[in-house]
Amino acid sequence: MGKFARSWALTKASMAVLRSDKELLVFPLVSAVAVILVAASFVLPMFGLGLFDHLDRGNGMPPVFYGWMFAFYLTTYFVTFFFNSALVGAAMMRLDGGDPTVADGLRIARGKWLQILGYAAIAATVGMLLRAIEQRAGFIGRIVIGFVGIAWTLATFLTVPVLVARDLGPIEAVKESAALLKKTWGENLIGNGGLGLVLGLLNFGVIALGIVLAMGLASQGLMLLAVAAGVLAGITVLGIALIQSALSGIYSAALYRYAVEGNAPAGFDGVLLGNAFQRKV
Repeated sequence: MGKFARSWALTKASMAVLRSDKELLVFPLVSAVAVILVAASFVLPMFGLGLFDHLDRGNGMPPVFYGWMFAFYLTTYFVTFFFNSALVGAAMMRLDGGDPTVADGLRIARGKWLQILGYAAIAATVGMLLRAIEQRAGFIGRIVIGFVGIAWTLATFLTVPVLVARDLGPIEAVKESAALLKKTWGENLIGNGGLGLVLGLLNFGVIALGIVLAMGLASQGLMLLAVAAGVLAGITVLGIALIQSALSGIYSAALYRYAVEGNAPAGFDGVLLGNAFQRKV
């Protein structure tokens, strides 16, 4: 099977779970709203404190800025991981034959809030370090840091499912995620398509269509309809992003089940899950 065919089959399998539990869309929606509020609560005070004035004068940022940014990273990661944990927990219940509710997912996440906070602290620290090194590195250094970031993303791919399913701390969960990936899919992993390919192409098509339609309407003097076409395209892209987030949580739950049990959950193809990652050639 080609990469697109694999991605399409995995998307359909994950979508079947989402159709069974449309409530799963609540988690990425609330997460997105919460992240926007968090960003506003951190960025707006920066104007009041005059932190951006230091950049305008070329003086660089004061030390308090880095502490503020770490707090922003930590809070953002915590919110994201919390609702992702709720989503993955509910998805696991569905894969096990249950009928989860939004309350079930939130209950699972609340029970793991301390581990989620610890994982958010780890992710924030790694993110800040990589960002700082990237800013000071040359062209080759940025490429190297990019590969390090990809390796970190792969190694931690199953961390949230591990936190949800196991009684482990954040450090142990990261180690378990890397160990499961190595044990199931081998060393020297690289990504292999996944859900992002199908939905990425869909997003591209919506954006391209929206631009063409808006420009066509504008050229005819129909500005109101042109704006409406642009807004509709934007709303559609946001909707696709929410669906992709929900499908990604379902997909990671299915991959975790496959990695632990060796069998594909109902509705998923074991061959496809076994090819979710592949060795570097």
